[in-house]
Amino acid sequence: QVQLVESGGGLVQAGGSLRLSCAASRRTFSRNAMGWFRQAPGKEREFVAAISWTVGSVRYTDSVKGRFTISRDIAKNALYLQMNSLKPEDTAVYYCAARVSVAVSIAKDEYDYWGQGTQVTVSS
Repeated sequence: QVQLVESGGGLVQAGGSLRLSCAASRRTFSRNAMGWFRQAPGKEREFVAAISWTVGSVRYTDSVKGRFTISRDIAKNALYLQMNSLKPEDTAVYYCAARVSVAVSIAKDEYDYWGQGTQVTVSS
């Protein structure tokens, strides 16, 4: 089974930066796409960014374009989300997700595996 473990969350001041990491238990993800979603209390889980593991194509939600960067390290089986210029509205639990398909998707119901989530809190 694929297991995903996020790290790097925390409390940061508005305008600051954090880098989230997601470590995968499987050794190879040659047919997977991976992404980041976030969920604030009382709200639905929403798409943030995704990347195809093999090709490296990326997709972002409009609200984070120019501020967040998704990347992966194939050798380490790791996914990252560099978050800059953070805003209070970025506050949420951030989840790492993986698909069996290589295609990127913005739909949470198209992802097959999920991490436990890591809390990101941005203070004003």
